[in-house]
Amino acid sequence: MRFYVRKRRQAPAVIIVALIDILIVLLIFLMTTTAFKQQPALKLALPESSQAHKSGARDKAPLVISIDPKGGLRFGPDAKPVTVERLTQELTTAVASNPDIRVAISADKDAPWGQVVKVMDAAKSANIKLGMVDAFMKEAAKQ
Repeated sequence: MRFYVRKRRQAPAVIIVALIDILIVLLIFLMTTTAFKQQPALKLALPESSQAHKSGARDKAPLVISIDPKGGLRFGPDAKPVTVERLTQELTTAVASNPDIRVAISADKDAPWGQVVKVMDAAKSANIKLGMVDAFMKEAAKQ
């Protein structure tokens, strides 16, 4: 009887260097194709206004009129409390010194709309141009 001696087979070897080269080529290919792919975007044609003014660093800060939730008015950078009549006087004085003055109304979300309309009316009576607020004033007058 003859005993057969089997030779051990070697495990298949994977050449890693070649795989790394192929992966680098694939990576470069993917990077170049995705870089030139254009993403879909929504193109908007925004409206333009001939009356709009660009605000810049040279513009003076607007006078701030604050309205608290209870309807109290505060005027100026010092936030001093004022009444509607006193506010009209203060705005008239401010317009006399600077006719191009701007006003910003800072109202609480729970502030009464009546007070907001009174402030806008006081600004209008002091000859301060309110711009887009004029349309709101006309609608408020109708109601």
